[in-house]
Amino acid sequence: MSDHVHHNSVRRSYDTVAEEYAARLHDELAGKPLDRALLAALLEQTEPGAAIADLGCGPGHVAAWLAGKGARTVGIDLSAGMVEAGRRRFAQVEFREGDLLELPAKDGEFGSAVAFYTIIHLDPGDLRRAFEEARRVLRPSGLLLLSFHIGEEVRHLDEWWGHDVDVDFRFLEPAHITGLLESAGFTVEMHMERTHYAHEVETRRAYLLARRT
Repeated sequence: MSDHVHHNSVRRSYDTVAEEYAARLHDELAGKPLDRALLAALLEQTEPGAAIADLGCGPGHVAAWLAGKGARTVGIDLSAGMVEAGRRRFAQVEFREGDLLELPAKDGEFGSAVAFYTIIHLDPGDLRRAFEEARRVLRPSGLLLLSFHIGEEVRHLDEWWGHDVDVDFRFLEPAHITGLLESAGFTVEMHMERTHYAHEVETRRAYLLARRT
């Protein structure tokens, strides 16, 4: 499948579930104390006054949480449906429609960036390019906080909450992602793993905190 077709299927799938996704997950961080702690650590280490990007933001609940702590946040997502759902709910977040491989942002625009369960939708051959783009939009020494499901499987959905979709969820190995980040100009400063919370899909999850070199 070409990148263009693959990205279109991901976009259409998230457009299809956008409203239900936003309604179901708008407050999911309330039940994720470790995620909140990592986001708070990222915020504490972000250059004062610098914006934080939420890459693959969905309906923007992570960006909104950060905004609630005083951050200036920009949510970027491939899905116009997700962006619209976010704009209706979170006026404190700036939303932009865009691709991880060609981010709608200036060089060095952000002090730090978050990408929670976003790279799992990329073709494996596009991961380094996505990390190079993330590095481009970060300031020197800016931080990138990633999360993803651990493993080697690919889970395909053609039905999601009763909606017809066509989307793959690619599980990833932390050592491989660490290597790609380093080759793209980052130094990985933290690697954490956790099991799923009771309300989450049963997967093991990795979190990497990487600094732009």
